[in-house]
Amino acid sequence: MDNKDEIRVWGIHTKDDNLFLQNNLIAIGWEEMGDIGKITKTRDAFKSEYAKVYKDASTASIANCAGQLYRFVCEMQCGDYVVFPSKIDRKINIGKIESDFYYDADAKIYNQRRKVKWIKHLPRTQFSQGALYEIGAAQTLFSVKNFSDEFIFTLSGESSNPYLVNGVDITVQSTADEINQTTKDYILKSLSKDLKGYPLEGFVANLLEAMGYNTTVSKQGGDSGIDIIAYKDELPPRILVQVKSLNKDITETIIQSFKGAMSVGDYGLFVTLSDYTANAKKYLDKNPIIKGINGYDLVDLVLKYYDKLDEKYQKYIPLKMVYIPIMNSDDQLSLSSDD
Repeated sequence: MDNKDEIRVWGIHTKDDNLFLQNNLIAIGWEEMGDIGKITKTRDAFKSEYAKVYKDASTASIANCAGQLYRFVCEMQCGDYVVFPSKIDRKINIGKIESDFYYDADAKIYNQRRKVKWIKHLPRTQFSQGALYEIGAAQTLFSVKNFSDEFIFTLSGESSNPYLVNGVDITVQSTADEINQTTKDYILKSLSKDLKGYPLEGFVANLLEAMGYNTTVSKQGGDSGIDIIAYKDELPPRILVQVKSLNKDITETIIQSFKGAMSVGDYGLFVTLSDYTANAKKYLDKNPIIKGINGYDLVDLVLKYYDKLDEKYQKYIPLKMVYIPIMNSDDQLSLSSDD
């Protein structure tokens, strides 16, 4: 390595496990790019070349993919470690890079390559959930940072893992929290991207129906500040709903205007994808007949009632039910006593 004081660890994914394991190499695709080793060794040059080849690629895709290509050619160094999770045997393979980048023109796929010496092939159960989550990144090539020390540790010959204390994985809770937050961020981004403006009103109405309310969506442009009218049943109270998809926080003035459109006996529900200013929150506290829902409050409701949403809205936010590990109270007690 160029810097002896720094041990760099990379993660990589592939659809051809045998190519990596049987040929002692790592490789990436993007075959249409040709020999990426000929590109000027700057990020801008890689972005420019990628944009020429993939003309329909978005700005974000260009930055992401060109960045991976650049790292494979320019940032990876001989002596760096690489972690590769193989699907065929559910193993974590750890190796050391032994060659500079080279282009294999005879290969039909995965032409961009580097030689690797595989050192260990270990079961996934030997690693913490945090480490496994990090190398499960969606990208083909990425830098392993948070748990690089754990992968290096396994090469030392030690039998114990510093992240597994008395048989308890101390990364479980933080990993579960990160997965949960990632899901919430994804939902909020999807709502902000696909359901701006009037479409969000229809979504909120459907969410209220999933919660057991009867709703009527006001006509566009003629709601006098009221977007949805909801009832729990045929009897009062009436719930008036205003929905905002603004990127900025809701002010006290906006809430006051909403309250002015309410009649005696009405309850109010204000829904925003953003949040509320400090003064707006104080106003809501003083006026409990109005409930304020911010972006992440809305996401919590989406997760709770997701299975009851209309199919068209589930397509906007495609989610799959999965189980994630959590740390029980006994584990927490055993950890705290060890600390």
